[in-house]
Amino acid sequence: MGPELLLVPAVAFVVAWAVTWLCCRPGSWLHFLDQPNERSLHVKPTPRTGGVGVMAGVLAAGLVLAPGAAPELLAAVGGGLALAVVGLLDDRRSLSARWRLVAQLLVAAVFLALLGPAAGWAFGLLCVVGLVWMANLYNFMDGSDGLAGGMALFGFGTLGWAALAAGQPGLAALGAGIAAAALGFLCFNFHPARIFMGDSGSVPLGFMAGALGLAGHEAGSWPLWFPLLVFSPFIADATVTLLRRALRGEKIWQAHRTHYYQRLVRMGFGHRGTALAAYALMAAAGGSAVAGLPLGFSLQCVMITMWIFVYMILGWLIDRAWRRFEAAEAPRP
Repeated sequence: MGPELLLVPAVAFVVAWAVTWLCCRPGSWLHFLDQPNERSLHVKPTPRTGGVGVMAGVLAAGLVLAPGAAPELLAAVGGGLALAVVGLLDDRRSLSARWRLVAQLLVAAVFLALLGPAAGWAFGLLCVVGLVWMANLYNFMDGSDGLAGGMALFGFGTLGWAALAAGQPGLAALGAGIAAAALGFLCFNFHPARIFMGDSGSVPLGFMAGALGLAGHEAGSWPLWFPLLVFSPFIADATVTLLRRALRGEKIWQAHRTHYYQRLVRMGFGHRGTALAAYALMAAAGGSAVAGLPLGFSLQCVMITMWIFVYMILGWLIDRAWRRFEAAEAPRP
């Protein structure tokens, strides 16, 4: 498996870069535009098929790994590709939320059936819900230049590093391959973005983040808190925002611009500044998660508690700045 650790990410990067470049070309059949709406932070139509490039890179990584890969890793890639097809159809023809949810539930259930988690049906049901939520929250967070691609680069790269340290070269190579595919896409998506990821990339990336997290847990590579902390910048923002909208009686399925990252962009940080700040947070979360693996249970609990306080403080600071921004922007009598 040694050569694959270098070959898989190299192939994934080249394929993702090339396919994303093709999607950026106006003459390509995959060059269809995202029209700005009430959720958008952009003002001009931009291609939204960058996820095709990402998933092409993931497919290439899976094909290189396929001869000796564990079934659950191939299931994670296969599930991601199935959701990519659904996402591409949604980007093109706007599928109903009901059919998208059915597809996500089916993919999550099939993956867990192949994984066979040891904790029983109750844990399995919780995992199905968790995988569907990961797929959707990643989609919610795909709204600013370089953000979702950066989370994939840092998140899957961290999973790959930890898997390698745990003696799981197949999982390590796949994590590195997905991270490299995201990097190929980021070459065109970092500010100013020439292309967006769209549902064909964000939804499957969220699913695969959860799927590889569970696969690593079942293989004994890490405890369940590890992938949650690695992807916590997205999990915290999307979950808190959704809960607050639900408590205010808002329709949580409607488009909006109230995520914390969206507020930062609108308050003047811009796409580049917000992405760089998010990268620093992602690197800190992933680095501390890796550093916490060899610690005892008590110290791990302390570390996780500290991160909860970090997110609470960051949320409070952004909320306070946002109230001041709204007051300054409000029309004067």
